[in-house]
Amino acid sequence: MATKALTRVGTTLPSVFDDFFRPWNEWLDNGVTWRNTLTVPAVNVAENKDEFVLTVAAPGMKKDDFQIDVQGNMLTISSEKEEKKEDKDANYTRKEYSYASFSRTFTLPDEINREKIEAHYEDGVLRLALPKKDEAKKITASKHISVK
Repeated sequence: MATKALTRVGTTLPSVFDDFFRPWNEWLDNGVTWRNTLTVPAVNVAENKDEFVLTVAAPGMKKDDFQIDVQGNMLTISSEKEEKKEDKDANYTRKEYSYASFSRTFTLPDEINREKIEAHYEDGVLRLALPKKDEAKKITASKHISVK
């Protein structure tokens, strides 16, 4: 039986470099695009009778790093973080630079009270409370209907 090698479609490096970088590519991303997954934080959305709760996993950030905007029915959470570090010694100079950014946009349902949205950042998690309007709370109240 012949063994066939699987190749990735749409790589950015020419194929002559594939064999050279293969061990690192396989170790780093194991077939997934790791560059994108590191820059976009995970988001969970939960709903209860009074509100929607949106949590964003963003460790290593500060609360001032986030920008949260509501425009119409669109909620956008974004962040840009830039760090520069320089060490100088008699024999060397080392400069490090890092930049990370992300932006996530969500469509808000009509039942959200946009004026009362609150955000808190603690222990690497950004939490947004998206309270429902009073009319929406009444609509979502459960009712049992008997069969006649």
